[in-house]
Amino acid sequence: MASLTQTVDRGTGTMDVTAVARSSRRPGTWRACRALLRRDFVLAWRRRGELFLPLLYAVIVTALFPFALGPEPELLGRIAGGVLLVIVVLAMLPALEAMFRADLEDGTLEQWLLAPQPLALLALTRVIAHWITTVLPLIVVMPLLGALLDLPMKVLPILIVTLLLATPLIALLGAVLSALAAGARRSGILLALMLLPLVVPVVIFAAGAIAAAQSGMPYLAPLTWLAAALVLAIVLAPLACAAALRIAVES
Repeated sequence: MASLTQTVDRGTGTMDVTAVARSSRRPGTWRACRALLRRDFVLAWRRRGELFLPLLYAVIVTALFPFALGPEPELLGRIAGGVLLVIVVLAMLPALEAMFRADLEDGTLEQWLLAPQPLALLALTRVIAHWITTVLPLIVVMPLLGALLDLPMKVLPILIVTLLLATPLIALLGAVLSALAAGARRSGILLALMLLPLVVPVVIFAAGAIAAAQSGMPYLAPLTWLAAALVLAIVLAPLACAAALRIAVES
């Protein structure tokens, strides 16, 4: 009540009660993003059985490669960087399909459209939460997976940096396609087919950086291209994702 009584228009001497009440009811943008992050983390923890499936998939596939190719350290060390990169990318794909589907089914997306916060920022927050809960555990266990394939220790930091640049880029691209296919049934195959042409250049640059690090050649050029593409995707992908979500809700 004190804020209502102290807010007085300087020109007319009257109180703008409507504006003050509206501003007091409207949550801040960053507060809304933090609330969305907290909600996604709580939901992910409640479904922690599904949360560990990509991690379990990566560990099992990595452990099977020495049995399939033989225990030769030179062979495993030569292919370890590319194999781990492809394993992480494949582990990300199943979770991309359901990034916005549950929100469309329970009406959360309609609330996003009615919210005063920008829809693109909310979509970016969802992508960040998805990356933290799905991809970050894979990057954390990368030293263990590298040890299973005899990855040289000098290449491990480059692999981690490459994944820190490539996986958010793939998550942003996948979020746009997931928003486009949110209203479609059994869109997993469709999403994979649409995402494949977009992921191939990312994998090429990422594998090029890892291969250059293994051979002792300069590797900053492909990492720079990945960083530039990531910055561009952070700017443009949420806008495209917001437009796709509006189409999915209205259709």
